[in-house]
Amino acid sequence: MDLDYGRCWDTSRKDSWKTLLLLAYQSLGVVYGDLSISPLYVYKSTFAEDIEHSETNEEIFGVLSFVFWTLTLVPLFKYVFVVLRADDNGEGGTFALYSLICRHAKVSLLPNRQVSDEALSTYKLEHPPEKKSSSKVKMYLEKHKFLHTALLILVLLGTCMVIGDGLLTPAISVFSAVSGLEFSMSKEHHQYAVVPITCFIIVCLFALQHYGTHRVGFLFAPIVVIWLLCISALGLYNIIHWNPRVYQALSPYYMFKFLKKTRKGGWMSLGGILLCITGSEAMFADLGHFSYAAIQIAFTFLVYPALILAYMGQAAYLSQHHPTSYQIGFYISVPDSVRWPVLIIAILASVVGSQAIISGTFSIINQSQSLSCFPRVKVIHTSDKIHGQIYIPEINWLLMIFCLAVTIGFRDTKHLGNASGLAVMTVMLVTTCLTSLVIILCWHKPPIVALCFLFFFGSIELLYFSASLTKFTEGAWLPILLALFLMTIMFVWHYATIKKYEFDLHNKVSLEWLLALGPSLGIARVPGIGLVFTELTSGIPANFSRFVTNLPAFHRILVFVCVKSVPVPYIPQEERYLVGRVGPAAHRSYRCIVRYGYRDVHQDINSFESELVDKLADFIRYDWYRTSRRNSCTDDDAPRSNASSNECRLAVIGTIAFSGAPAFELEDSVQPASVSGGFPSMESVTDVIEMEAVRLEKRVRFAIDDESETDSQNEVDLQVREELRDLLAAREAGTAFILGHSHVCAKQGSSFLKRLALNFGFNFLGRNCRGPDVALKVPPGSLLEVGMVYVV
Repeated sequence: MDLDYGRCWDTSRKDSWKTLLLLAYQSLGVVYGDLSISPLYVYKSTFAEDIEHSETNEEIFGVLSFVFWTLTLVPLFKYVFVVLRADDNGEGGTFALYSLICRHAKVSLLPNRQVSDEALSTYKLEHPPEKKSSSKVKMYLEKHKFLHTALLILVLLGTCMVIGDGLLTPAISVFSAVSGLEFSMSKEHHQYAVVPITCFIIVCLFALQHYGTHRVGFLFAPIVVIWLLCISALGLYNIIHWNPRVYQALSPYYMFKFLKKTRKGGWMSLGGILLCITGSEAMFADLGHFSYAAIQIAFTFLVYPALILAYMGQAAYLSQHHPTSYQIGFYISVPDSVRWPVLIIAILASVVGSQAIISGTFSIINQSQSLSCFPRVKVIHTSDKIHGQIYIPEINWLLMIFCLAVTIGFRDTKHLGNASGLAVMTVMLVTTCLTSLVIILCWHKPPIVALCFLFFFGSIELLYFSASLTKFTEGAWLPILLALFLMTIMFVWHYATIKKYEFDLHNKVSLEWLLALGPSLGIARVPGIGLVFTELTSGIPANFSRFVTNLPAFHRILVFVCVKSVPVPYIPQEERYLVGRVGPAAHRSYRCIVRYGYRDVHQDINSFESELVDKLADFIRYDWYRTSRRNSCTDDDAPRSNASSNECRLAVIGTIAFSGAPAFELEDSVQPASVSGGFPSMESVTDVIEMEAVRLEKRVRFAIDDESETDSQNEVDLQVREELRDLLAAREAGTAFILGHSHVCAKQGSSFLKRLALNFGFNFLGRNCRGPDVALKVPPGSLLEVGMVYVV
């Protein structure tokens, strides 16, 4: 399964049937592993204690009716036909919905949005301008700051519940699959064997994560296909053999009869029925790896019919047999002759389903980290070919420890099902709320359409959610406690990050101060390249002034680097770098903004350093060419603020391969593999996007003709050669990475909660999580840390 840059299809042309069916087949192993194993534990959890299976079969038929309509309304109607269309450049999930909303309305709490970000090809707004009816909702959202915070908390809640699901799904799926051993051993041996075997499989599952799923991923789809065919065949056998008229239970009338007879017990049992849709969110979360049509085909024509047949078959068997609630389960309806093969396939399918949710947990934590909502952790990319396959060691081992603790602590399907059900339903409620906003803000539909969507699906999910909450003392407390703990960490980190940015913004120094530094003040320029990392997109950061104050020297080539996240899933490589000058060309100071999407792969420091130097060389060529045509910094180009006056425009430096000789050649000069800005060849023409500090934007189109080597260009050519030589000499002298080592403390008079969050919470996380140097993979020998105290 070779996923090229997060997708395996070309959106510019219609998929062929062969490609589409291949994608649908591949999606079975990645998307539907969790959903397909739900028949293992749904009836077991539903009949745990709240209701009893009677001779009239009203209970089992009522449960079957609920399962059928829940599978039809939520995964089929809600996700396949509505939510999957709310993609962000082909990406799905909670953060995809949030980024869509942030692009269409100014509701993001991160204050580093730039006009140039809106020129990104992946930032495009696909729909026509909004109507007046939707603009009122947008204006109301943008006007009230507390709604911005509420929206972020809602997104964080959904994120935390996905992480909780990543902890609970391996436990309940593997435990339910292994519980089939009870038919092959005595009850005394069974209760001592199931938990150790489950724990052993879980340990093996997490221990193999660092190898990456691409090594065994080719087995996932066949296992799920075999499992779906297996439960379909079993379902058909049980329907034909035991009760061919079980199809009558699909009528909604049986739901009414069920609730009328069981009353409160039936309502509480809904917490077990909702487990039939666990894994539905994966259809949306994993959308970026497949096409909408592929996921739609796989679910509609294989997964959905197989699940319906499996549940009908179990109901048909139980309608002719009336075991006690303890005995109700998946394996009781499996004939003895095939029980062992089914057990093995079920265990393999549960491992595949668990693998999918674990990988999803890694992905969503990486997205949270990209948007400054999670402490820094080490992210390892396990595949060079399959984009987005990552492994996070700290999270992996923490998940394993908690998963083992939950398995050993609960020891039964009932408590595990209650906990998992609440987590799943919370994620679905969050998706419903965010999709309602997308319908108004992004699709520009009338608010009544969004309200109908919210009311219809929200009422169904609230019914199940309320049933799950009644099981608070019976396992449902776990995802709530876990979500509160994770949300506290994520919100504190995000809040402190914003406060640090605001401190840097208000304490940056003027460009005149930088230009005044020189031998007259005892400041020396030393050989080499100094990369000053900062969160600011303009101005001179305070940590650099502190660095120069304590060490009166800085490098001959000075680059202020800002690595920022943009609310889009991916940024094309040719649009990643924004480069500009800081001061006149003779000062040899530059600004480079490196933009990443929330699903982008961050490069290691070696390739980043060399690519950055290449982009500087490209910019130098482009800037001097632009200077030869017109003044690169006029009075109109200068910003109106004193903080960053006389900064020039930032140009997007792309990646276009040379098809001919470069416009400028130097002996032993930096030879980039590619160049942009109109210099790829004599014939080619490209666009360069420029962004002024006064928030004006222009597009410049140009090309070099055969007469570029004229006498009027000789002086410019010499200056370009000189600047490129300085860049080459500085690169050979070495690169230093200047990072701030921050300590945050609340201002005097701050509230107790603020002091607790900043003085203790954020600083504790900062000390015990990965530092910025580790996250950026900076070589220790090239690191210069500048101590900074942030009083916010």
